[in-house]
Amino acid sequence: MLKIALAQLNPVLGALKENAEKILSTCHDLMGKADLIVFNELVLTGYPLEDLTRKPFFINRVHAYVDRILENLPDHHPALALSTPWRAVDGKLYNAILFIENRHITAVRPKHELPNYGVFDEVRIFDAGPLPEPVNFKTYRLGLMTCEDMWKPAVTEHLRKTGAEILIAANGSPFEIEKFHIRVDHAKNRVKESGLPLIYINQVGGQDEIVFDGGSFILDKNGEQVLLCPAHSEHVAITSWAPDPESNARRILACTDAPASVPLYDDMQGIYQTLQLGLRDYVEKNGFSGALIGLSGGIDSALTAALAVDALGAENVLCVAMPSPHSSDDSLKDAKTCAMLLGIKLENVPIEPAMEALTAMTTPLASVEGVTAENIQARSRGMFLMTLSNATGYMVLSTGNKSEGAVGYATLYGDMCGGYAPLKDVYKTLVYALARWRNGNYPDFSRGPQGRVIPETILTKPPTAELRPHQTDEDSLPPYEELDDILYCLIEKELGLDDITARGHAPELVNKIWHLLDSAEYKRRQGAPGIKITPKAFGRDRRYPITNHFISLLDDAA
Repeated sequence: MLKIALAQLNPVLGALKENAEKILSTCHDLMGKADLIVFNELVLTGYPLEDLTRKPFFINRVHAYVDRILENLPDHHPALALSTPWRAVDGKLYNAILFIENRHITAVRPKHELPNYGVFDEVRIFDAGPLPEPVNFKTYRLGLMTCEDMWKPAVTEHLRKTGAEILIAANGSPFEIEKFHIRVDHAKNRVKESGLPLIYINQVGGQDEIVFDGGSFILDKNGEQVLLCPAHSEHVAITSWAPDPESNARRILACTDAPASVPLYDDMQGIYQTLQLGLRDYVEKNGFSGALIGLSGGIDSALTAALAVDALGAENVLCVAMPSPHSSDDSLKDAKTCAMLLGIKLENVPIEPAMEALTAMTTPLASVEGVTAENIQARSRGMFLMTLSNATGYMVLSTGNKSEGAVGYATLYGDMCGGYAPLKDVYKTLVYALARWRNGNYPDFSRGPQGRVIPETILTKPPTAELRPHQTDEDSLPPYEELDDILYCLIEKELGLDDITARGHAPELVNKIWHLLDSAEYKRRQGAPGIKITPKAFGRDRRYPITNHFISLLDDAA
């Protein structure tokens, strides 16, 4: 019998000392309980490394910490399948799994398939390894592979042909809506092709815009799921394996420290938990004291505040209402009620003095009216929040959503100010859905209150920036249900005019939205980083030129 432990961990990128200590602590905890510990992708360094790999002294330090791990492993320690950057004797730099036994590296298995799409650019920072051979351990032949190696058939086929009995994939697979099912489908294809069971171990935790959601699993030789680890949290699961009398593969006998299955999050909970984890890790891993939010009484700032309280605790969230002469009493009341429900402190700082000062400074040089006057309000708020951030050490959270960011319905150096944008990849219609979900549910790992946290009046009133009297978002934009569908077609689907109008949208409106989408690229380039939840997040996945004259769907044939 072979006992394999899956260590689903949350490393801090670049924190080699802390990550090495976590690896060693996991090994000590599993002494006598496991024969082999499998870690997630690049667990020693964190992932994705981007251009850190281009610093030779960083790679030298990685090798030094591998040596430190080897030196500090206990006697008779479990074997380790440890993923890390690794420079080979020929000078090539690999994303590799080191197989460690008796304080020695007995095998190195570089990643063969290097992803070069979306958030991944490993082709430019790593060398591709050869097709990997199985690793002999006790009486078993283990097929070690890294992430993308499992998403394509070549590595699995080679491992099958060379006698592997268990497939083991170390992963750093970020959360996207419906991504878990895509992972399982790829894993099932590899199992079907090879007739071998598969262990899938995934990273957990936030890294800048990316959130890894864990959810490690095991499929038996028939493609049936026999283990699912919890999502959005660190977890260690121990499994027992033995020869399968019906085939050359090995079969899983039992799982301990984890049930055979845990409930999968539905879409709303999965998205909310991802936003919560991403925000918590960004604030805490970067050493901020807490979060600072301009609470307007609108839906976006209310949901941002709820996420911040759930992620960080009410004691680490400061909200400020910044009314202008155009702010309604209802909005101020809604902001106060929301703060009360969340248990957070709300300060009230009118911005009229700043508006008057900026207007007085500008008037001798140019007229201050229309959009200019509206933007002075947003910039007064942004400047005050950033000043308060400097004074308190709290990080400003930008409250903008994907719909507004897509069409440029935001003010540079105003409401776009902030160090992080939790809703950056969340369409406005999804903002409402998440707010309703949170009012009726309590997230796992939350540090906030149970029950309703967003007043019903915020959910039901027409959205408005309140930068002029009686303003609503629909003065400038179509209803968000229509806008979001057009944006989804343009961004996620990359559809043309005929396909979008076939869904019932007017050609002139589609063309207008595309024009707004492309012309706002310069604003998005200057926006705060934010959590990715879709396959086409701005910046990471969707990269368009700022200077771009291909801006019309109606006359492109001309």
